Amino acid sequence: MTALGEPNRIYPRIPRSHDGSPPLARWQFGVTTVYHFFFVPLTLGLVWAVALFETLYVVRGDELYKKMAKFWGKLFLVNFAMGVVTGIVQEFQFGMNWSEYSRFVGDVFGAPLAIEALLAFFLESTFLGAWIFGWEKLSKKVHLACIWLVAIGSNISAFWILVANSFMQQPLGFELRNGRAEMSDFLALITNPHVFVQFPHVITAAMTTGAFFILGISAWHLRRKPQGQEAEAFRRSFAFGAVYALASTVAVMVVGHSQAQYMVRIQPMKMAAAEALWETEDPAPMSLFTVASEPQRRDLFAIKVPGLLSFLAYNRFSGQVKGIKELQALSELRYGPGDYVPPVMWTYWTFRAMAGAGVAMLFMAAWAVGALVRQSYEGSPLLLKALVPALLLPYVGNSAGWIFTEIGRQPWIVFGLQKTADAVSPYVSAGEVLFSLVTFTLLYGALMVADLYLLAKFAKAGLAGPPAPDGATPLPAAAQA
Repeated sequence: MTALGEPNRIYPRIPRSHDGSPPLARWQFGVTTVYHFFFVPLTLGLVWAVALFETLYVVRGDELYKKMAKFWGKLFLVNFAMGVVTGIVQEFQFGMNWSEYSRFVGDVFGAPLAIEALLAFFLESTFLGAWIFGWEKLSKKVHLACIWLVAIGSNISAFWILVANSFMQQPLGFELRNGRAEMSDFLALITNPHVFVQFPHVITAAMTTGAFFILGISAWHLRRKPQGQEAEAFRRSFAFGAVYALASTVAVMVVGHSQAQYMVRIQPMKMAAAEALWETEDPAPMSLFTVASEPQRRDLFAIKVPGLLSFLAYNRFSGQVKGIKELQALSELRYGPGDYVPPVMWTYWTFRAMAGAGVAMLFMAAWAVGALVRQSYEGSPLLLKALVPALLLPYVGNSAGWIFTEIGRQPWIVFGLQKTADAVSPYVSAGEVLFSLVTFTLLYGALMVADLYLLAKFAKAGLAGPPAPDGATPLPAAAQA
């Protein structure tokens, strides 16, 4: 494999327009990706709950679990459909706005994306169709197998996407030939160590999203004091959601800590920017609050905990963490003249938004589990009320986490190999990108409104589903599912 320092001496600077299209192209990809990633974690995290509830129905023969599987499955389907629609645009942008990126790494990057589409997504969508229409046509066990295959397929799909993203974070399994990166070792690509810190973090974050979604909706219904099967269904959902939320939140923190320690080794500039650490320090303090001057690269005001960053990096209260100024100098020696510092305040605050959302989720999940153990949650209006808006916390954490991951890698689109400024399509005008940016933003905004409306409508309707319009014939139960 070619060393990371070599590409800048081999890969020529590509002629490109200077009309402002790179920033607009970055904004367009950022906007569409954040929109898309609103839906993905809920799909990945909620499907396990649907599969578990149906498993309990098949094993125990309890019809209430079947109704719960259908209720949460209905919400899963709405979210899944929106995720597919918003995801289609993502890959088209590589060829349209990022043609130089596609030309340079297409032989490597395209392989996991193709496998994701042809294998994982087809597996997922095929068995999802069988699950939707097979309630009364398939045997219980075959129907149950369908939803488990959907769950497995969804998460395999995420794995291949993260293989592609991990190549951008830590490129492995390639050789440079004629100014292009070509795959030389497929096994190295899919066993990239970065995948095995990123994939668990994304999956556990998705589980927290599904867990808090279930908790929030269950709490909303329990506040209304439902009766009969409705009450029992949301009690069971609340109990599952509370345990699921606590377990997944602890897990996402543990694997997130491992990912941060790995980041110190392979992308030290990202960690330095996340802490606004200008100078190399040993032991290194962790910033609780910093107001800094990026042009001057110094703190204006800061509150720091001595040694805590070293502990997070090395599990001990000593250990050198390189600062931005030293890393910039080392980058210039390795890659040539240029600015290798990402937008520090964006990186700093998105990291804190992600971590803050995680701490808030841990508190809420522990509160819910404590109330569950004491059997006091139905008599705690404050808890039930707080859990409804708390379902937004994973979305804050997920979005902030991805923004941090991608902005903190700048100026690289493929770390050490290609800069973002060199990856954009050279002859796409700023006006064309601006038009598509505005169009997609408005279109995705409308889809988001539709998604929220449908989720709210079906969630509020409960197990029975929304009433049919006046004069309409209600759908049979299987079709409603």
